[in-house]
Amino acid sequence: MRPNILTPLFASAAGLPGIGPKTGKLLDRLLGPDNAPARIVDLLFHLPHSVIDRRNQPKIADAPIDQVVTLKARVAEHRAPPPRSRAPFKVLVEDETGDVTLVFFLANHAWIEKSLPLGAERWISGKLELYDGHRQMVHPDRVVDAEGFATMPLIEPVYGLTEGLYPRVLAKAIAGALAKLPVLPDWLEGLRLPLPHLPSFSQALTAVHHPGTPKDIEPDSPARARLALDELLAHQIALALMRERLRIRVGRPQVSAHRVASQIEAALPFALTAAQQAALAEIRADLAAPHRMLRLLQGDVGSGKTLVAFLAMADVVEGGRQAALMAPTEILARQHFAGLQPRAEAAGMIMALLTGRDKAAERARTLEGLRNGTIQIVIGTHALIQDNVAFRDLGLVVVDEQHRFGVHQRLALSDKGEAADILVMTATPIPRTLVLSYFGDMDVSALREKPPGRQPIDTRALPLERLDDVIARLGKAIETGARAYWVCPLVAENEEIDAAAAQERFEMLKMFFGEQVGLIHGQMKGPDKDAAMAAFAAGQTRVLVATTVIEVGVDVPEATIIVIEHAERFGLSQIHQLRGRVGRGKGASVCLLLYKAPLGDVAKARIEILRQTEDGFLIAEEDLKLRGEGEVLGTRQSGTPGFKLASLDVHGGLLPLARDAAQKIVADRSKLDGPSGEAIRVLLHLFEREEAIRLIEAG
Repeated sequence: MRPNILTPLFASAAGLPGIGPKTGKLLDRLLGPDNAPARIVDLLFHLPHSVIDRRNQPKIADAPIDQVVTLKARVAEHRAPPPRSRAPFKVLVEDETGDVTLVFFLANHAWIEKSLPLGAERWISGKLELYDGHRQMVHPDRVVDAEGFATMPLIEPVYGLTEGLYPRVLAKAIAGALAKLPVLPDWLEGLRLPLPHLPSFSQALTAVHHPGTPKDIEPDSPARARLALDELLAHQIALALMRERLRIRVGRPQVSAHRVASQIEAALPFALTAAQQAALAEIRADLAAPHRMLRLLQGDVGSGKTLVAFLAMADVVEGGRQAALMAPTEILARQHFAGLQPRAEAAGMIMALLTGRDKAAERARTLEGLRNGTIQIVIGTHALIQDNVAFRDLGLVVVDEQHRFGVHQRLALSDKGEAADILVMTATPIPRTLVLSYFGDMDVSALREKPPGRQPIDTRALPLERLDDVIARLGKAIETGARAYWVCPLVAENEEIDAAAAQERFEMLKMFFGEQVGLIHGQMKGPDKDAAMAAFAAGQTRVLVATTVIEVGVDVPEATIIVIEHAERFGLSQIHQLRGRVGRGKGASVCLLLYKAPLGDVAKARIEILRQTEDGFLIAEEDLKLRGEGEVLGTRQSGTPGFKLASLDVHGGLLPLARDAAQKIVADRSKLDGPSGEAIRVLLHLFEREEAIRLIEAG
């Protein structure tokens, strides 16, 4: 049950005085969560992005041109246009130093005569311009008398809007929402955070919506820092409670002599890197512990995460239990199976593949093998979490490309085993701030080294105008036996439209290279995708035209060229992922970024970063600075935070504080009782972390 003190904040915004149904619908469109009606809390959390500063109040002669000024002037003359004319209505205002013409197009004459009566003194605010040598102000923002000037905000916040919603109407709604804000208990009290004095939550919201100076709305202001800290703390408490729930559900220690893993390792044509050995040691310590493992294994493209996970699975199988690896796409699941199955077989382990397109008889055999335990390792897609998939004794769940799955999918698979340990992997190196916010409920291992044999990739950038040169050079490379990916532009994160773009480029390249060109995209049927990949891997096709379906896991060591078309449309981390499809064999590799000129400053900076470094962790940090956290991990998935008040590129430094405070609160259950516990519950309900409340109440 939501605390009564918060009830006013979750009422409909349309019920505020002076708003009504028509404006309410506009607020719903702008702010309503998941197409639901907008609430008062949504108005409070809709922060301004800039301000209009009306404090400059010069005499007319001293007023700067092309700036917002507020002038005190007498109305000297009305210059109404002739009847039925489309000319503007002009009003001359003056002070003792000069005059200004106010210009109103398609004006309401009655309003002008009422607002600017001849001889009256008025305060007029807007952008002053020079036209034909005369000062003028077109459609002033504010025209008020002395009484209106006394209440006019000199620092006026500017908000994001939707069509039909006017700034003053939204400002009125937000003022009404602030009037409903109750005095809330201070959930930070007693936490002893090492921060300078911060305003209360209510004071912070008021300061941001009624700023006294432009600095009050800046992301690094005390008010914004307080709001960000509150949101981050709510999120971190929710993650800490989820982690505690997993740990309380006692794990089963999984101890192994590592004989099978050692046999696999001895057969490898290379030695594990120091980073792989360290990560494997951390995972083995977790497996042997009495609580459940929940660990994130993150590593750059080609750092060898899958091998580390496979050795951990071998340990679990040696201990008599089963392991499952869930991949986000069928291509990736089949690729994992093709790469690992021979090694599993050589080590005496039975491995199976389970996807959505298995034939009925084959699927039935796999399901029976999982039930009776004869299948020890299964690799699959979302098909693994279907109700009819049951295991004899699932001990380890490995989730590949974690950010493509929601938290609930991850837990759904782990719940198929008694106290199954969970290892999640991502090939998208994640900045530390995002690790804490998206994966704060996990321990983290990072692979920062590439295995021996990985080739450096020469990254170059060319404008699309030189497409003919690129095709000519590609032709020469193909003649020498090279293989190349050609990645088509991201059109609208819409697989159907992206597929059409790939089809068009495929047809065009076929005119040059004939049957040597293959095509793969997400709209194709599974067998057709497999056939396209197999033909490219076997060298039957030399150029594979693709959408971002090849971004993750595709492994053809003979491919040494990747062309990424319209590189300016992709994020840094995504280009880095795509670039990692080459450099996997012995040949020198090239990544060619084709861009549409002219490039903006941000696009130039992004391409320059890619040319300078192949360090995915450094690239991810830069991507966060340039694009913000909402984009770094791709399209938002269920279970991701979706912060409204915190910007991780600015407030990332507050995350460790929030995490430490959350862990102390959850570790000391007394803090969840009495007045401090009530304050924490208010915080969690305010930021709609109801799942955390349920975990508290469940004890």
